Amino acid sequence: MNKKISITAFSSISPLGNNAEEIWEKYLDNQHCFSKQFLDQQQTSVAALDVESKQIVAEVRESDIKYKFLDDSVLFALTASRKAVEKAGWNKEDVFGINIGSSRGATDLFEKHYKEYIDTGKAQTLASPTTTLGNISSWIAHDLQSIGPEISHSITCSTALHALLNGVAWLRSGMADKFLVGGSEAPLTDFTIAQMRALKIYSRVDQEEESWPNLAFDFEKTQNTMILGEGAAVCCLEAGEKENAIAYITGVGYATEILEHNISISAEADCFQKSMKMALNDTNSEEIDAIVMHAPGTIKGDLTELRAIEKVFGAKIPLLTTNKWKIGHTFGASGILSLELALLMLQHNTFVNVPFAEVQKQSKPLKKILINAVGFGGNAVSILIEKA
Repeated sequence: MNKKISITAFSSISPLGNNAEEIWEKYLDNQHCFSKQFLDQQQTSVAALDVESKQIVAEVRESDIKYKFLDDSVLFALTASRKAVEKAGWNKEDVFGINIGSSRGATDLFEKHYKEYIDTGKAQTLASPTTTLGNISSWIAHDLQSIGPEISHSITCSTALHALLNGVAWLRSGMADKFLVGGSEAPLTDFTIAQMRALKIYSRVDQEEESWPNLAFDFEKTQNTMILGEGAAVCCLEAGEKENAIAYITGVGYATEILEHNISISAEADCFQKSMKMALNDTNSEEIDAIVMHAPGTIKGDLTELRAIEKVFGAKIPLLTTNKWKIGHTFGASGILSLELALLMLQHNTFVNVPFAEVQKQSKPLKKILINAVGFGGNAVSILIEKA
């Protein structure tokens, strides 16, 4: 990368909470955030927003009469974006781009509108504009009264880190000086859960009987244990080294591998090997202090990523962690929430272990962390960040 990109602000709303101090405390308590909801005709483990965060989202909905009919995926992103831009000190005079993506978009709203159409044979007037993927970034641009480019996209579970890639590309090209990037997901709906169960990847572990219903990072598990979570996160990017930077992006990598079937990934995750090598570029692999893995909690997803890391790093593997055992898989928002964990570990110089895994001891200060994400279709992204 020919110049550093500064991360000047970060904000999220997720099962961990809605402010950095609260989120860090949650990461240190070694407890998962899963609860039960009746979805897909049965009690289902999910990671939902807490009561306070839901109230904040409700207040955002009430802040503008036009927001009354928006999907939660849009409202989550609005909530996080307002706070991030405020932290960065951006105002109406600043020209900044927006790229907020989602894997599934307005899932809940789409399901409701479609059910109404099946029941009545009629569609609501606002059904189309409120369920398009592009309405996430469009509403954020409206809310922040920004005048820069706005982009929405979906590249399944690597969506948010692809948004970050786009932001970096715009900044490096000189076409923009500032970019707001991230991802949002509100997938706790009947049909979404049913689809995951149809793929046979959703957790069947009873959380009343087992301490850890999602065994993300357990490389010897004998069943898939993915659980869905909801939330959004965004970060403010600026070209060059800024005095208020909380971290620098010093490497980006991406790759797509040839598919054998719709959700396949190779035994040693070739896409991850390529994306990690690209992100490292001229950086010695021994300088990487930790990796926040994608590790969704499926047998193959977790293990193939580990094999890719072993291929790239050899005998000297960095500290490894993930957050999906705790907050579930938030699809399009998952990569940016993994970035949040990396930023917090850098800030506090503290590595966060997975509680049911073998403890990894931190032997040196955390300075460089790699973040991985991959989606259906083998679309991998790796981001290297460095302590400011």
